[in-house]
Parts: sequence; structure tokens; C-alpha cells
Amino acid sequence: MTEQDHILEVTDLSIHFGRGDGLVKAVDGVSFHVGRGETLALVGESGSGKSISALALTRLAPRAAVYAGGQVLFNGTDMLKLPERELRDIRGSQVSYIFQEPMVSFNPVFMIGWQIEEALKLHRKGIDRAAEVERLLDLVHLPRRVAEAYPHQISGGQLQRCMIAMALACSPELLVADEPTTALDVTVQREILNLLAELSCKVNLSVLMITHNFGIVSDLADRVCVMQKGRIVEEGQTRRVLDAPNHAYTKQLMAAVPRLRPKD
Repeated sequence: MTEQDHILEVTDLSIHFGRGDGLVKAVDGVSFHVGRGETLALVGESGSGKSISALALTRLAPRAAVYAGGQVLFNGTDMLKLPERELRDIRGSQVSYIFQEPMVSFNPVFMIGWQIEEALKLHRKGIDRAAEVERLLDLVHLPRRVAEAYPHQISGGQLQRCMIAMALACSPELLVADEPTTALDVTVQREILNLLAELSCKVNLSVLMITHNFGIVSDLADRVCVMQKGRIVEEGQTRRVLDAPNHAYTKQLMAAVPRLRPKD
């Protein structure tokens, strides 16, 4: 894969919080790339810097964050140098996010269909929004009646599918999925992961998957980057990392994955 095939190229990204003796290097010289149509998993425990790295792609990190260095090229454009107006045009339309708590991302007093239409209204003019909402719900395997439901009236798994539908509303090129299955039951987690894999192929979507769990990586990711204390300590093709991890931290993460064992 050449650099021209990279939709995202992150080089020496550094993000700091605080100053002086209280300085925290949340992201410390991180470099990775995502190819077109590829799924990259960024794996690490809480506090490793993976979520901040993901938010930094479109400068969504908290206000206290200091972008201390590095480059984030999306389709060749450095996102860290873009004015806010141009960034707003890219967020949602070209780079979309889904998060682990879908209920937080929806307004409880508006129906699902209306909220998806609002995303369409912002970025896509002159289309039949109601028909597009139906198409998006069908894409994520939900019945059309969900459009007339309020967030509290559907299950967590259905709400996560609605969030994916909203994220895809403007046909983004890159989907950033930040722990998208953490709050879901195990069987529902598998359904959501299968859906993401299906959509990646169906709409040629590039995916950056943020997770602490190696158990969900094997069937979804093409490559893996392992983060510890703000740095990437190992990266490679998923199969290689799973079969022959090099770094002690990678081995610890893999050992933490629950496994079913036969009875004695």
C-alpha cells in the first residue's frame, strides 16, 4: 500500500494537558495510517491515549488539550491547520464518529427519524430526506417504524444501529468507532461488529476502531496498532499480532481476553 492509498496519515502526533510539573503527555509522538477501505484497530487500556488520538483527527479533543506537534493528513489535507469553518464541513460529512453510549448522542425529546434528517439537512441539500432515512435504516437492518420512535423506546443495540445510520447519513469516507460495543450485551456486540464489517465492504468505508478488547479485533480489523501510555508500542497485520505478539504489553492485553475452557 502506497501513501496515495492512505485516506488518513497521522505523523508524530503529540497532545499534552497541563504544564510544568503537571504536564501530561496524553499522546506522545504517535504515527499511524488508515488505507482506503481498510479497518485499523487502535487497541489499549483506558488512559492509553487512543480516544484522544481519535478525537484529535478533527480537532475534537477537549479545550484543555494542547496540540504540541505532528501532522494529521486526511486526503492530503492537514486537519491541524484548517480553520474551524472548513473543519465543520469535514466533520460528519467526510469523517463521522460513533461512540459507546448511543443514548448520550440522541436528543430524548425528538424522534429518531427527525434527528437523522437533521444530519442530512446540514450536509446534503436537495434530497428526499424521508426516503433517505428509510434507506439508511434499511442499511443497518432496522425496520422503518424506528424512524417514529423516541430514543428511550428502543433497545441499546437498535439505538447503536441508529447512531451508525446517522454517521453514514452523509456518506463519509472515514468512520471512527470509539468503543462502539462496550455498553452492549455480548450477543448484541457481535451483531454490531458484523454490521460494521458488512458496511465496510458494502460502501467501501474506511474504519478506525478504538477498543481496549483484543477479543473483537480478529474478525474486523485488517491491521492493529497497540497503544500504551500515549505511544504505539506494536503494530502490524492483525493475524501476525494475534499469532505472534512481540511486545509484553500486547501479550498482557491478549491474556486478559476471556476464554471458554473445557471442564476437567
